[in-house]
Amino acid sequence: QVQLVESGGGLVQAGGSLRLSCVASGSTFIFRGNAMDWYRQAPGKQREFVARISSGGSTNYADSVKERFTVSRDNDENKAYLQMNSLNPEDTAVYYCHVRSMRDYWGQGTQVTVSS
Repeated sequence: QVQLVESGGGLVQAGGSLRLSCVASGSTFIFRGNAMDWYRQAPGKQREFVARISSGGSTNYADSVKERFTVSRDNDENKAYLQMNSLNPEDTAVYYCHVRSMRDYWGQGTQVTVSS
């Protein structure tokens, strides 16, 4: 099994930036060998896809974050990142990292709050 731990969330004003991190431990080959996703869940809403990075580094994004968010990974460090720029209040949510390999692995989430 792989354990995922997110960090880097916080309170930021609209227009600001945050960088989220996701660290994998345990069976890290699961992390290194699979795509890693970022999801988010706002209060009262369903969890939604934000960004994905493949094991080889290919990326794709939800339309709502394109041109503002950048996903990256460092397989040597078993880490993934989500650089979030030009944040707006609609980005307020708990952000989760996710890996799927035979089953779904989720972190505990990190809260991002964007004030207007």
